[in-house]
Amino acid sequence: MTDADKGTVAPDTNAGPNADTNAGPNTTTAAGSPGWGRAVVVGGGYAGLLAARVLADHFAEVLVLERDAVDRTTGAHPTAPQSYHAHAMLAKGAQTLELLFPGLRAELERLGAPVYDYGERISFLLPTGYAVRATTGVRIQSFTRDELERRIRARVLDLAQVQVLGGARVLGLVRGPDGRIGAVRYRTGEGGEREVTAELVVDASGRTTSIDEWLGEARLPVSPKSTVKAKITYTTMVFDRTPEEKDYDLAYQMTFAPSVRRGGAMLAVEHGRWVCSLFGFEQHPPTDPDGFLDYARSLDNPLLAEQIARRSGHDELHRYTNPGSTWRLHHRNPGWPEGLIAIGDALCVFNPVYGQGLTVPAIEAEALGSLLGRRRSTGTGLAGLSREYLRTAARIIKVPWSLSTTSDLMWSPAGRPLAARFAHWYNQQVFALARHDADVWTRFVKVANMTAPSSLLMHPSVLAKIARRAVTRRPEPTR
Repeated sequence: MTDADKGTVAPDTNAGPNADTNAGPNTTTAAGSPGWGRAVVVGGGYAGLLAARVLADHFAEVLVLERDAVDRTTGAHPTAPQSYHAHAMLAKGAQTLELLFPGLRAELERLGAPVYDYGERISFLLPTGYAVRATTGVRIQSFTRDELERRIRARVLDLAQVQVLGGARVLGLVRGPDGRIGAVRYRTGEGGEREVTAELVVDASGRTTSIDEWLGEARLPVSPKSTVKAKITYTTMVFDRTPEEKDYDLAYQMTFAPSVRRGGAMLAVEHGRWVCSLFGFEQHPPTDPDGFLDYARSLDNPLLAEQIARRSGHDELHRYTNPGSTWRLHHRNPGWPEGLIAIGDALCVFNPVYGQGLTVPAIEAEALGSLLGRRRSTGTGLAGLSREYLRTAARIIKVPWSLSTTSDLMWSPAGRPLAARFAHWYNQQVFALARHDADVWTRFVKVANMTAPSSLLMHPSVLAKIARRAVTRRPEPTR
């Protein structure tokens, strides 16, 4: 059995224009019923691995074209600068990952990645003051992006249907006579252009996707985009977690337009460490240890600076600037071809400060798996899948996009939509109540973690409390 048969990393592939597999519509896949032949995933990062995982249930072969050299020990890609920083896995995302990779939470927990209630072991500084400490029933786990990707990658590589080809640079897409995307052109480090056929191509190449160029070269229209600028800069340090402070696993200070421009997040992670990201809107947290500590001391939540000052060792500091959020509206592209879809940052880039970037791709992947499973069970085939999936993904993206961009729009002094101004004001009222009202805080936590619809915060009981506060309001104490 070859490395490719085992699903491990292959140094190269001989797949070319005349090297298609014989696996076709009658091929039996991991799901145990007839499936399809080959799917190609462009990008082997987090979103690409999730896509490969669900595709392996429905295709005889899943080829992942990854530009970096990767193996089973590879974690976060060094060429993805945001990977070094603190990542929040929302509760909904954790639930979804557990469905795709049973036992993943326990596996990470054995490495020291803590699991805790969002309201019990968190020091959360809202713009109105500290959130009340109360049991919310929302369980989360904190870990580094590096360890998460390493564990997921190892599991995906164990799938017999999956082959990951490292060092492969995708050059473009190939349309068949029927207009479908039927192949991918790529080049490896050994040189020479190659082509591999596919019944489905998944763009998981991240925020730097070349999809516009690929569509243009294939004489297809480029999709419109929705962009909200909010330039947030992060600097991150990973350091040892000393035993002096063990009664919390997450300390946080949120930014809030227009007045709270500096923030930070410190999460307990595996192997007895903290990962601390300091960030700011049009602010630049320093990349030297002393400046990093001074910036932390400028925050109103003192726990971050206290732990940074106690460290006895730390990793190299990393900085990354996120220019804003971008949603590629492929579902609105009238000329979008069959046989091509997108997932993760290649579809929608969220402002990382809201912690949605890991959860949304997981939900998208689960949805893709469900659509494929339904089509197999009904014998529908792949016709129309691309548009059906992209419409489904748009519905998944809509709510978190609205929640995050509404806040980001308030950084701009002009052109704030009325709806954004109202939502911003309403959030302020919710935050004010959350300082002492466990029910309101729990509702906010559930909505923020995508385990409940945003309407939960518009419940009559919450509206009544906001109205009562407006009537009896006293000046808020300063932080």
